[in-house]
Amino acid sequence: MNEGSSFANCVSPNGFYLNDLEVNMNLLQGKTALVFGVANERSIAWGIAKAFHEHGARLGLSYAGEALERRVRPLAESVGCTFVEPCDVTVDEAIAHVAGKAAEAFGQIDILVHSIAFANREELTGPYYRTSRQGFHLAMDISVYSFTALAKAFQPLLRPGGALLTMTYYGSEKVAPHYNVMGVAKAALEASTRYLAYDFGPQGVRVNAISAGPIRTLAAAGVSGFKTMYRHFAELAPLQQNVTVEDVGSAAVFLCSDLAAKTTGQVLYVDSGYNIMGVPEPPSPTNPGG
Repeated sequence: MNEGSSFANCVSPNGFYLNDLEVNMNLLQGKTALVFGVANERSIAWGIAKAFHEHGARLGLSYAGEALERRVRPLAESVGCTFVEPCDVTVDEAIAHVAGKAAEAFGQIDILVHSIAFANREELTGPYYRTSRQGFHLAMDISVYSFTALAKAFQPLLRPGGALLTMTYYGSEKVAPHYNVMGVAKAALEASTRYLAYDFGPQGVRVNAISAGPIRTLAAAGVSGFKTMYRHFAELAPLQQNVTVEDVGSAAVFLCSDLAAKTTGQVLYVDSGYNIMGVPEPPSPTNPGG
């Protein structure tokens, strides 16, 4: 400790040591982030975008099509974001167009978030073996390959120290009834995350995924039985709390900030600890912990 300093000056009122990051809390100050997959105010992509904005990032937002524009533009305006572009991620030319516009607007970017997934509603009911060939291809194209396609298109724009981030779910590892082809797609997405982390490592760019607990989003509404699963989730998870888009946003800030400078190829669980349970059991009055 330097002469003339005091212990009180090094400790916050709550007793935690202070450093520049804690004092500032602008963990993404000076960074530019593009978030793909914003649908409405309840979407995970928007929760991440809000958290990025709160930590000082310059934002660009992308949405799936014209039907969502009326919902996304007011959200963008609320955080001062002027880069708002539609993108059909099944079309390489559409991705290249957005990448070109991003290059014009920002020059380079630091963060790219992929929060995109889709499967036909009929593929998310009944047994998995009834998945159609066309439905399988569609789910894999939009939910998995689009991350690779975005990574390829934006690779020249990514600064060293940057980060790619995608969203997954525990149905990639264990059976989540009715999640079906989306579970298979998420498993492939997690494998893609690892291979992309290897590819982008020499460039100094990290690639990670967040596995979030069930959240009531537009996409989740299409999964048969989701309401029942959501209702019981807090009873079964160790923390006995549901997960919010704000929780995911905070985790995304960490993974895309310099605090996670040496973390890549990983899946970070934001699920109140649900994934650690072998046989989840609802809590009882005599045993609150289960």
